[in-house]
Amino acid sequence: MSAIKYFVVLVLVFTSPLLLASPEIQSWKLKNGTRVLFVKTNDLPIVQIAVTFDAGSARDPAGKNGLSMMVAGMLEEGAPGMDADQIATVFEDQGAIFGVSSSRDMLTLSLRSLSGAEYLEPVTSMFSKLMLAPTFPLESFERERSRALTGLKQAQAAPGTLAQWNFFKAVYGDHPYAFPGVGTSESLTLLQWPDLAKFHKRYFNGSNAVMIMVGDLGNRQARSLAKEIAGLLPTGEKAPPLPDVVLPTKMNEQFMAFPSSQSHIQIGQPGMHRKDPDYFSLYVGNYILGGGGLVSRFSETIREKEGLAYSVYSYFWPLQKEGPFLIGMQTRNDQRDRAISLLRSILKDFIKNGPTQEELDAAKQNLTGGFPLRIDSNKKIAGYLNVIGFYNLPLTYLDDFKDRINEVTVAKVKDAFKRRIHDDKLVTIVVGGKQ
Repeated sequence: MSAIKYFVVLVLVFTSPLLLASPEIQSWKLKNGTRVLFVKTNDLPIVQIAVTFDAGSARDPAGKNGLSMMVAGMLEEGAPGMDADQIATVFEDQGAIFGVSSSRDMLTLSLRSLSGAEYLEPVTSMFSKLMLAPTFPLESFERERSRALTGLKQAQAAPGTLAQWNFFKAVYGDHPYAFPGVGTSESLTLLQWPDLAKFHKRYFNGSNAVMIMVGDLGNRQARSLAKEIAGLLPTGEKAPPLPDVVLPTKMNEQFMAFPSSQSHIQIGQPGMHRKDPDYFSLYVGNYILGGGGLVSRFSETIREKEGLAYSVYSYFWPLQKEGPFLIGMQTRNDQRDRAISLLRSILKDFIKNGPTQEELDAAKQNLTGGFPLRIDSNKKIAGYLNVIGFYNLPLTYLDDFKDRINEVTVAKVKDAFKRRIHDDKLVTIVVGGKQ
């Protein structure tokens, strides 16, 4: 390894945290419609860049689930005049880290690099090529589809994965959120090579993109870099709104037999979206109920007192539309019914009575006290900027976070859970062996 490469790796890996209480966010729009968010930091000679498109698995065409994830996985396989090995070499030579990911709402290209021009220019040029003109080599497509099909078979041997897939299907029905991002054996088989280019052409455009930059860049340099990367995207059209989520009207319980000594349990319903007016009340309330680890009600009763499960949790996953409210647990088959009954009892009591003032005070202290650690690096700040930009949240979101947490009261938590979580309309998925 050359001295330059060694230095680059050391700086990228062994970095001291940035203690930014509330970073100043700058925002502007490019001529093609791309929204740009930028935070300047000077602690380290590093820059974090991401371009996110409204092109997650919720945008997969009907019957071709898995396309968004396939496109994400194929972006690094080819660019004009370059194959996958040559592309990888460009990033490796500069010590940069390039990545692509697909979730239900988003498809994101990310880059982490030293900020010096000699390091940054080659990798941002490569970043642009992969974003603007991926070649999607046919041989790579066939190989990746075969690999995905093999991965699906392996996933189907995991009861936890089956429980989650069945949970989303039961909760969301025909909504785009119902289908696993990896697709199904049937949908992957239906995927054709031209589908990748068609998906890319439709969703990779300025009107459908958000770009974020965090790091050691001057303001003029940041604006120039945004134009050089995202400014080259065609204007295009923003993806249309996703369909509304239909809330359940009755309880739905499903059991899937699986040769395992433990049952995997998932219980829940549609929860909240990213700009939900009840966001902070539900967020703080869930921390007390099942999101706070060992100090949560679920864990204290089901794990500590009753010994029914090693891990039990709950969370809200806010998306463009109502993402799931999910309670998860693993327990022995012979104590499954008792564990589920106890889970429902704890939830019902929380909906009816809410938290105690003591629980609420402790939750607020933990959430606000730990918040600085959530924005103590370029990467973490970039993650928040991505959410703020993609979901069009206020630029003051990070500044306001502690205040919004502290505004939550016992009455607000109780009211939000009563209105939003219906214990008589829950979806319950159990995958495990029969008793």
